[in-house]
Amino acid sequence: MVDDLAERLALLGWVTDLLVAGSLATGDWTPSVSDLDLVAVTSGPVDPDREQTLRSIHRDLDIGSGARLKLGCVYVDAATVTAPDALHPTWTHGLLVHRILSGVTRAELVLHGFAVLGRPPSELLPPMTPDDVRAAARAELTGYWALAARHPLWFLDPVLADLALTSMARGRHSLATGELLTKTRAVEQAHAPAPLVDDLRARRRGEDVTSPRLRTALVAWRDVRRTVAAARPPRAP
Repeated sequence: MVDDLAERLALLGWVTDLLVAGSLATGDWTPSVSDLDLVAVTSGPVDPDREQTLRSIHRDLDIGSGARLKLGCVYVDAATVTAPDALHPTWTHGLLVHRILSGVTRAELVLHGFAVLGRPPSELLPPMTPDDVRAAARAELTGYWALAARHPLWFLDPVLADLALTSMARGRHSLATGELLTKTRAVEQAHAPAPLVDDLRARRRGEDVTSPRLRTALVAWRDVRRTVAAARPPRAP
């Protein structure tokens, strides 16, 4: 399916590169569980006409070779590829939205990513030092996850609760070591009771396992609050 997308994008003439990030890049991809995280580089901005073309391609893939594969792709104008706060058209969960290319995704690309079309990530993005990885992890924790911490009811969504527990483990690991941690390894470092960790491990393998919804939400929310608070830099006296 990734090759299928690469072939279709190459035919457009204005997509120069297609890069693989996320669990597929780190060797941690699990069928039916993991997302496919891709980044495409374009020559020039993606205007409304180009956006419509991308919608057509992705909708076709989502009912064809990409069915149930949870493909996501960020389309980055080459002129803004190094701009951390620039918003880029992003295909995710059947919609085209506008998001930044996060620091963690940049780190995944530089440290583990590869190209299926065009140039390798190392030719498109600057090097990523351990301190850069720490900064990327802190930005995610004090950005989206700080917002989530203020909405405890969000964690009643089992998918978000699982994501929170693994994301907190990954964030703590990156802050401590300056390295990335896969989701499978993050499960083993989750701050959760042993039965819930067993459930997380089973779901990561693709098994249909259900955890107590309220208990899981509470554990995940508390973990997010603690981890976000620890990630914030100390206030100046």
